[in-house]
Amino acid sequence: MTNSEAITELRREIARRGRDKKATQRIVFELLVHMAIAIVGMGLFLTYQNPLLRVLGLLVATFGCMGVGTNTHTSSHYATSEKRWLNEALTFWGYTAFSGLSATDWWQKHVVQHHPAPNVIGVDPDADVLPWFALTADEIHARSGLRRFYYGRLQFWVFPVAVAFINLNMLAAGWVYLIRMLFRSKDRKPSHWIDLGAMLAHYVIWIGVPLLFWPPPAVLSFYFLRTLLLGYAMYAILGPGHLPAEARRTASEAPQCADFFSLQTEGTVSFRTCAIGRFLCSGLEYQVEHHLFPNISHVYYPELSAIVQKFCAERGLPYRSYSWPVALWKSWHVLRSPPAVVSAIASQEPKTIP
Repeated sequence: MTNSEAITELRREIARRGRDKKATQRIVFELLVHMAIAIVGMGLFLTYQNPLLRVLGLLVATFGCMGVGTNTHTSSHYATSEKRWLNEALTFWGYTAFSGLSATDWWQKHVVQHHPAPNVIGVDPDADVLPWFALTADEIHARSGLRRFYYGRLQFWVFPVAVAFINLNMLAAGWVYLIRMLFRSKDRKPSHWIDLGAMLAHYVIWIGVPLLFWPPPAVLSFYFLRTLLLGYAMYAILGPGHLPAEARRTASEAPQCADFFSLQTEGTVSFRTCAIGRFLCSGLEYQVEHHLFPNISHVYYPELSAIVQKFCAERGLPYRSYSWPVALWKSWHVLRSPPAVVSAIASQEPKTIP
């Protein structure tokens, strides 16, 4: 039995369990809870002058906002509802209007480019963070002088500070992408105009409306501090999935030498967390499951994890899962000892499987 035949049988098993059905009501309910948490946190920060309550409000708001983002991630993969328009509406709401990120930019970079080729150099935009950081030994060896010294000795210590700017960078990148697309009449689509409207609505929601009730310094400081904290939240959830050295980085020739399943499992790492962490991550801790089945509602990933691990074991495919603290450490430590780029991933197809 080939990998393709095995995954077909696996999909049949998922369907028999009814886990191919979209968990729309539960996911939307979780989204509403995350939104409520974010609003309560903002209210705490802006209403009270007590520093401890302000810190608490900021942390609560960041938790809620990050939860909205991870929940919406499911919608961006059309895994919240059977209705395409509802998935897209939730994506424009959660990613763009609520979070300020360009939905069309996300679909292009994450769904179109990243998912088919995770950690493939030159294909996956998430695998390239030059010139700020080098994630592979090859990138370091290609440099000389001060830049090589920085990558080899200093980037490990600079990274924790730079993480704060991840969300700011994504906000800016979204604007650059969207403006570029709006000026290209051949490539421009109605979705880009919807994206623009939602991005403008974001500032009305988080700055315009609060200014009606609270003074500008408080509103602006809340927005800025929350944006910085979201950088750390994004790293804590997204970093462990592909940054650890165990998530192999491959040359662009690799997809020609490996089947889809080998490529997905080689470049992906899962991590384990508690009930609160699972609520916050919305399935992103199950990266292997998500990369194999991105169109399945994330609420089913805990149940599917056992059969995916069995599938990987039977097919000779890697399945790496660490505790959340260990995965975080590995995603930082990789900057101290970046791995070499793998020139190719051999297909893991066994000759015969009964």
